[in-house]
Amino acid sequence: MAKATAQTADGVPAFYVTEEEHAHPGGSTMLGFWLYLMSDCLVFAVLFATYGVLGRNYAAGPSGADLFDLKLVAVNTAMLLFSSITYGFAMLAMDKGRQAAVQGWLAVTALFGLAFLGIELYEFAHLIHEGATPMRSAFLSSFFTLVGTHGLHVTFGLIWLAVLMTQVSKHGLIAANRRRLMCLSMFWHFLDVVWIGVFTFVYLMGVLK
Repeated sequence: MAKATAQTADGVPAFYVTEEEHAHPGGSTMLGFWLYLMSDCLVFAVLFATYGVLGRNYAAGPSGADLFDLKLVAVNTAMLLFSSITYGFAMLAMDKGRQAAVQGWLAVTALFGLAFLGIELYEFAHLIHEGATPMRSAFLSSFFTLVGTHGLHVTFGLIWLAVLMTQVSKHGLIAANRRRLMCLSMFWHFLDVVWIGVFTFVYLMGVLK
């Protein structure tokens, strides 16, 4: 065993050097993010279950068939699906080391995400204007909670996207930025999958009386 006074090549006392210093940080980052996604799955599972229980409690008020505009929701769904595709193109460009292409596709992704949020806010404003507020019935309370929570996630994703675009612009496609882009990719596609569930379970089934 080396003595405490031994020095490394860099002049650091040998007893300060451990095997953990050689561990790659990427593995723990990805594991931690997967754990976060699993916890987010539980959050949305609870919200879907709540809507499943309360989604037919109209309290003599309007139902989904009376309120939902499927054409508008379909356009909104397309915006999010397109954003997922363009983010995929950004990841392909990242694999090829094309920084300008990555930034371009991320910008397009952000535009689609903003369009999605804009349409969703318009829908909420229209419902509230018609008197279909979250306080009107259990159905509307669970609807606004589920869809609004997803919208908040998209908002946080767009903020994260803007931060990453700034980081890539300053530091390029370094290993840390590649890991961050991978994490955001998983998060963005996760939101896409959740929205497909919302579109099917809330909107499509909601127009059926």
